[in-house]
Amino acid sequence: MTVPRKIIIDTDPGQDDAAAIMLALGSPAEVHVLGITAVAGNVPLALTERNVRIICELCARPDIKVFAGADRPLSRSLVTAEHVHGKTGLDGPELTEPTMPLQPGHAVDFIIETLLSEAPGTVTLCTLGALTNIALALTKAPEIASRVRELVMMGGGFFEGGNITPAAEFNIYVDPQAADIVFKSGIPIVMMPLDVTHRVLTHKARVEKIKAIRSPAAVAMAEMLEFFERFDIEKYGSDGGPLHDPTVIAYLLRPDLFKGRDCNVEIETKSELTMGMTVVDWWRVTGRNPNARVMREVDADGFFELLTERLARL
Repeated sequence: MTVPRKIIIDTDPGQDDAAAIMLALGSPAEVHVLGITAVAGNVPLALTERNVRIICELCARPDIKVFAGADRPLSRSLVTAEHVHGKTGLDGPELTEPTMPLQPGHAVDFIIETLLSEAPGTVTLCTLGALTNIALALTKAPEIASRVRELVMMGGGFFEGGNITPAAEFNIYVDPQAADIVFKSGIPIVMMPLDVTHRVLTHKARVEKIKAIRSPAAVAMAEMLEFFERFDIEKYGSDGGPLHDPTVIAYLLRPDLFKGRDCNVEIETKSELTMGMTVVDWWRVTGRNPNARVMREVDADGFFELLTERLARL
């Protein structure tokens, strides 16, 4: 019997973050969620930490430890995405205020203490938002870098360009300085860029299968997706919007669903024109050493089968 992989989820929910958290909580045999840390991003921190607790309660997991982290990027003003996610970040269903408590202490301290107390190479960081909390932890305690098993992240883009500017994907753009610290840290990184996430679209038939589960979590998720996808349908002219963040958890559960290669990735932090761009050396022309495994392909049908099956377990 395999031991579940220990993970910390760092997130800024966001409907697609909610789907990622639900996928993890629906997969206890494979992943053990040590805690969930909230960061400002899609909406301000007061909403992201609230939204994490709402999702945990929807999944009947009020035992999950939830910590609030950074309320702003390292050195830039906070950029949010209410135009995509709605004013709460989880617009769509009718949701009740959470009753489970926020943990005392700061997310950054929880990340550091957990990595120092667990055996080296056993904890995976799953980042679904801006990398501010991780960068702060690395700055405060650089020795944690060598203890991280892997950091699997949703962020960046290359062949697909950006989604908040022509060059930058939202999570990296919110805090490029933090991303720069993380990519230079030596932690083994797996990157789920827009090149992958734009292939997993919430087609109507896929959302209907989720709704048909009829559990509170699944119905709420279907209603979130119906709200969330309206922005991308209008923007991209597609049947459904891309479901970005659950690709991170899906990779832990079914790495065979994805294909990519090891690349050097540098983060643009100087130019306002291309601020937050992930400069991926896909064709290996720079001679710089790879620092991330960059995914480019995904089995979209397999991904949605996995998501639907695990939502049915909640």
